[in-house]
Amino acid sequence: MQAEKTLREMATGESRCVQKVAGRGALRQRLLDMGLTKGARVTVRKVAPLGDPIEVTVRSYELSLRKAEAACIIMA
Repeated sequence: MQAEKTLREMATGESRCVQKVAGRGALRQRLLDMGLTKGARVTVRKVAPLGDPIEVTVRSYELSLRKAEAACIIMA
């Protein structure tokens, strides 16, 4: 079994399922509204040269996240 890691720590091309979304308030709710809910499969498509933003595929669409936002998403 793979060890837990955050979305921020994932490599390009890696695919995992969301275990939980950490954080509180508006940021957490916004991530959940974008489809990053428990069990959703996320694949890292691209990472910008300086590491920010990160482009992922979730629920058949592309989504760009900042590193700080990606650090709130715990992957299984």
